[in-house]
Amino acid sequence: MTRRSGHGPRPSAGRPAGTTTDQRLLDSRGPSEWVHTDPWRVLKIQAEFVEGFNDLSEIGPAISVFGSARTPVDHPSYELGVKVGAALAHAGFTVITGGGPGAMEAANKGALEAGGESLGLGIELPWETKLNDYVTFGLNFRYFFVRKTMFVKYSQGYVVLPGGVGTLDELFEAMTLSQTNKITQFPIVLMGTERWEGLLDWMRGAMLAEGRIKQSDLDMLTVTDDIEEMVELMVKARDA
Repeated sequence: MTRRSGHGPRPSAGRPAGTTTDQRLLDSRGPSEWVHTDPWRVLKIQAEFVEGFNDLSEIGPAISVFGSARTPVDHPSYELGVKVGAALAHAGFTVITGGGPGAMEAANKGALEAGGESLGLGIELPWETKLNDYVTFGLNFRYFFVRKTMFVKYSQGYVVLPGGVGTLDELFEAMTLSQTNKITQFPIVLMGTERWEGLLDWMRGAMLAEGRIKQSDLDMLTVTDDIEEMVELMVKARDA
């Protein structure tokens, strides 16, 4: 794991071109001698957990904001992300994102320009080389599952902007952990009713109607366009 304070590119992870540490860990193909290295990789995983817990242990009340890395700067979702980050910072929250471009950059920008704490938890990917310029403190993880643990452990709520597969992954993981009582349930707010109603309609029609989920599962989610409502939910949970 690499650490960064202030601005600038992430250090190179020194990996083979076109691969990630997760890929090499989970790939069972190839020469058999790789099998014998897996126990040693546990030490690297342990180190990422220790460093993450150590560096994030005193960040105070924080909200994670997720959204697409492909959101253009001139897209309405980018401006929404800036407003979300600023509103959370004004309410006294640290804003945590995945540290990348697009919607993540927007939320970090809003938090930083509002005078708040702006954190980025990056991930080793073949196509992303640096944290965005609005991250004041960042960690770059090798392993997705370690990074996702940090989001869950140090966030008191999730705000989800329109995004792709990675955004949905974070959303449904939070729902699953809450549903199974693996974590204390926290607010999950989907910003942008027009963007999210299709998913909710599908969940109601294809999952709820056939008994695959309960209404209480859907009730975990708040879908809104109102930033003040989002902040109010987060503050209420923080002060409970």
